[in-house]
Amino acid sequence: MLQSPKFKQRGLNCEPLVCKLKKALYGLKQAPRAWFQKLREFLVATKFEISKVDSSLFILRPGAQLLYVLVYVDDIIITGNDSQAIDQFVTQLNAQFSLKDLGKLSYFLGIEVQYTSEGMFLSQTKYIRDLLHKVSMDRSNGLPTPMVTNCHMSAAEGSHVEDEHYYKSIVCALQYVVITRPGIAYSANKVCQFMHKPLDLHFKAVKRILRYLQGTLSYGLKFTRASKFLLERYSDASWGSDVDDRGLISGFCVFLGGNSIYWSSKKQQVVFRSTAEAEYRSVAHIAAEMVWIRSLLTELCIPVSTKGLIWCDSSAAIAVAGNPVMHSKFKHVELDVFFVRIKWQLGCFKSAMFLVPTRLWIY
Repeated sequence: MLQSPKFKQRGLNCEPLVCKLKKALYGLKQAPRAWFQKLREFLVATKFEISKVDSSLFILRPGAQLLYVLVYVDDIIITGNDSQAIDQFVTQLNAQFSLKDLGKLSYFLGIEVQYTSEGMFLSQTKYIRDLLHKVSMDRSNGLPTPMVTNCHMSAAEGSHVEDEHYYKSIVCALQYVVITRPGIAYSANKVCQFMHKPLDLHFKAVKRILRYLQGTLSYGLKFTRASKFLLERYSDASWGSDVDDRGLISGFCVFLGGNSIYWSSKKQQVVFRSTAEAEYRSVAHIAAEMVWIRSLLTELCIPVSTKGLIWCDSSAAIAVAGNPVMHSKFKHVELDVFFVRIKWQLGCFKSAMFLVPTRLWIY
């Protein structure tokens, strides 16, 4: 580190001195915010627009050209439809900030990117291997599923684990794996519910997830070109499945052109009085996500002309969304969930019912 201006001193032989670093700038809590503010000011001055749905996304639209800049602290992804414009912007950015151009995107925040003739493939093989090595399970036998179907974990059954911090560190790492592994979304959410007081049965469930990852290291997300650009959502809910408080566990998965782009599995804090109400709440949540995704696609200049399609396995939830007469049976439901009916009437989306023998797809 160079000495600050007006405070420069020289040694005995008049050689220039430097400061000894005691704490890195990234150790300060305000450092990432200050850096992002400076970068944002530069991008805005360069005619970039800040996305309304994601503050870390910047969009430049000079005529027919498109340029996207996605920022995560000091890691930046730059893409667009003109390679020459991308190179010019990288040069301009390098003149303002000292950066390192890593070339074509291949590794970003633990996510590996592979390009194929059909599209691209995202995985976290290295991240998962490091996690398995950290917990000494890199030589364990793999399992075909992350959780058994009849697993009902409780906060009162089992003995207390010795090292709570060890349990929490593994579960937090599993939450990051969900980025490219939607198949463990439900099981990872389930073990996260007991981080305040983990028991041995919960730790066994975590080990099963790790053994599943050990046997499926090559799994990931595959994105391919699609002839039909359709936005679809699959929604489901498990009413009263929590043995402790009978809370609702809802899950959904969003597909764009047949490619999975968004998914979630979450335990709701409200206890519902019926299956129809639980399913309708899940549909309301996914309808809100639908509005957000369509707004993002519009900002990315990717218009979705067709109506979004919501798949739900509850005929009662579909009837409530499309039939105003059913309102009398749902007076106890909060008013905000009825925006689904408004969006339906405005023609923002349509729904369909799918029949499944079980609800294993959520796992």
